[in-house]
Amino acid sequence: MELSLRRLRMLRELSRRGTVTAAATALHYSPSAVSQQLAQLEREVGVRLFERQGRRVQLTDLGMVLVEHAEEILASAERVAVALERAQEGVTARLTAGVWASVASGLLPGALSALAATYPGIEVRTVDLPPEQSAAAVREGDLDFSFVIDYSTYPMPWDPALAREVVAVERLHAAVPAGLFPDDSIPLHALAEQPWILAGPRSHFGKAVRIACQEVGFDPRIVHEAQEQSTSLAMVAGGLGVTLVSDLALGLVPDGVDIVALAEPASRTVSVAYRRTPTQRTSLRLVIDAVHKAASERGLATGPVLG
Repeated sequence: MELSLRRLRMLRELSRRGTVTAAATALHYSPSAVSQQLAQLEREVGVRLFERQGRRVQLTDLGMVLVEHAEEILASAERVAVALERAQEGVTARLTAGVWASVASGLLPGALSALAATYPGIEVRTVDLPPEQSAAAVREGDLDFSFVIDYSTYPMPWDPALAREVVAVERLHAAVPAGLFPDDSIPLHALAEQPWILAGPRSHFGKAVRIACQEVGFDPRIVHEAQEQSTSLAMVAGGLGVTLVSDLALGLVPDGVDIVALAEPASRTVSVAYRRTPTQRTSLRLVIDAVHKAASERGLATGPVLG
């Protein structure tokens, strides 16, 4: 019997999520593709692995046995990848990373270009994911690593199965229509009467900014919700409101926007999250080192391994 690691990963995800649709979303496949692969897995093992109960799927007893062994098999496959990398004189590896816009534009180009010059065998593929979803994707094996953020006003709950290493510390700045505030810095409460452009309250950024505003005595009057900082900045340039922006997004600032320092320092840390293993993959260490260097070249402080 030959077992596909991809199909085992799909079965494991099905056991965690309870529906084919949820498993497919987590793994970035279509539901029909997941259904076909799971049906093929059942044919390979020759037993029923799951039963449908309304919209949900319940694993059979034999399905649960296979999932338990799948965890061991997938962990062993990761250990094999580490061992093979360490046995090579050069490093050849393919890694998949979870990123978001400002990291993809502000850190990755320099980091990956420098990495490719020294280690051309390391290939990094990226998946655009909201920061609040990317850590779970690493834990579940969909990504090799991801970038995550913690705000000074709103730290992210952390999963003990993951390690994280700070690669950049960013300041937050006010982004306002050109000419609105002539001073070099302003207190956050100076924006209390302005219309705001901000990500939704379920996003980590949107929640953190709301908390920061509430801590100085006001709830921002949000007239436009926008998830990406580039979109928010374009709307600020059009005179539609104000927002906050991080260091990495300053390269996205269009004409018509003034960046003003906040009198009360506000910051966020950008970290790389990865699964805890007895021995870290050489390729992952090299990628993280390259990101550290790219952040340093941009004048961003870096930090240690956390949790």
